[in-house]
Amino acid sequence: MSKNSQSSMSSNEEGPDPMDLDPPVSKGADGGLSARSDSPNYQYTSSEDATQIPWIFSQIKGTMDDDITDADIISVVEFNSTGEYLATGDKGGRVVIFKRHQKKNSPILCDYNVYCTFQSHEAVFDYLKSIEIEEKINKIKWIRQPNNSLYLLTTNDKTIKLWKIAERRPRTRNLNLISDDGNSRAFSKYLKVPCVDKDFTVEAIPRRIFSNAHTYHISSISVNSDDETFLSADDLRVNVWNLNCTDQSFNVVDIKPNNMEDLSEVITSAQFHPTNCHEFIYSSSTGAIRLCDMRSRALCDKHAKWFQETEDPANKSFFSEVIVSIAD
Repeated sequence: MSKNSQSSMSSNEEGPDPMDLDPPVSKGADGGLSARSDSPNYQYTSSEDATQIPWIFSQIKGTMDDDITDADIISVVEFNSTGEYLATGDKGGRVVIFKRHQKKNSPILCDYNVYCTFQSHEAVFDYLKSIEIEEKINKIKWIRQPNNSLYLLTTNDKTIKLWKIAERRPRTRNLNLISDDGNSRAFSKYLKVPCVDKDFTVEAIPRRIFSNAHTYHISSISVNSDDETFLSADDLRVNVWNLNCTDQSFNVVDIKPNNMEDLSEVITSAQFHPTNCHEFIYSSSTGAIRLCDMRSRALCDKHAKWFQETEDPANKSFFSEVIVSIAD
């Protein structure tokens, strides 16, 4: 596009207004934008293909303004296994959890409203390396719900944290035979009027902190199907942790060469198998995906399977190494 055409577009066309989208949107009480149910375009079906799924504009969480700070930029989003909860992390180290609420006038449509907000990570300064470790949330992974509480893992470049999200139900106070701390007490001749706290709160409690195991920036975390272990991967290593043990981890992949000048690839992502707890894969910047089986060897320096699409040398270009890299 020429410079003249760009300047004419910026002067004559201001772009579509978010409030003119089809279907129209309305601003909710929580500041989010959602589709108006009274709009004639709220639901539609395709006339070309009757079996096509009708996509419906439902909701926008956040702000449409351009003047946002760098800390408010969302860096990761993650649904839990049921889709009832949605967790988002931003560059400011905050985690916001949304909970699904079914709309009364529709059995299909639903809204996600804020359920809990907490500060997961803070910026810290590494005095040994003279660098600042930023608070940006790199990954969020949900853990299968063992009880009424929610559990999730969050990580920045160096530290992984296990969080418990619990609801504090209304509490009864001023009981005559039971004290406020739950102990029984003798009956008094003066009767008290019991009362119930109406405040309903959701608390985020840090349960475990996993740190000091990665020299390089953590790029991936993955929870195992046994719900007891998880892996974390940086540029050169993959470690396996137990959720109940924070002071040690087991190194299963180490591609760091003796001479760093011989380094030809870095790890870009790692993931456990969804059902087989002994298998995991990791990808590299060269476009290779390696499947490892922890039953065959403790240190998976030799993979069980290798997946890579070979490229014709005649088609290689300046950007080939950038394009071939696999990222999560």
